[in-house]
Amino acid sequence: MHALVDWLAGLSGAVVYVVVTAMVFAEDALFVGFLLPGETAVIVGGVLARQGTVDLAWLTVAVVLAAIAGDSVGYEIGRRLGPPLLDRRPLRRRAEGVDKARDLIRRRGPAAVFVGRFVGFFRSLVPAMAGASDMPYRRFLLYNALAGLIWGVGNVLLGYAAGAAYERAVSLVGRTVALAAAAAVVVALVVWRIRLHRRSGSPKAPVN
Repeated sequence: MHALVDWLAGLSGAVVYVVVTAMVFAEDALFVGFLLPGETAVIVGGVLARQGTVDLAWLTVAVVLAAIAGDSVGYEIGRRLGPPLLDRRPLRRRAEGVDKARDLIRRRGPAAVFVGRFVGFFRSLVPAMAGASDMPYRRFLLYNALAGLIWGVGNVLLGYAAGAAYERAVSLVGRTVALAAAAAVVVALVVWRIRLHRRSGSPKAPVN
């Protein structure tokens, strides 16, 4: 995460918005959440908002819209391609997780759309599975939008709070180091004065 923070911090604010929202959108629409976790990007974006690189409110709006739009595209892909989509090679390696996501959709229906948004692996699969299961889009959108709102706002604020905690830690460390250095200087001066006093007060050797 530190590498991602450093990289994004070197970009202009407009580019940061694009990168963060693109990662959130692609996680669900293009099934790349296994490689580019959108949640991490959002938290990093919150950290950068604390640093003043981007605006907190606009970032939150962009993240929420990207989450909803990405899920909607994933739903449409699942609706058009159907169950064969789940037999693609990248998903065969995660057959157990796919089966769990399918079971979640079957048992929980629209509620699975809401829950899936907050589980990393399911976040990339549930929208497509909802589309493949012929769930009505309006029902899907209702739960998807609610989950996207809570997820987006929550993770942006989490990153913002983490950035604030980091700044306080740096400030605290800076003050601690300064106090320690000052204390070391005082101790050194005291020791020097004591030694000087002892030398000046020591008896002189007799002269033959």
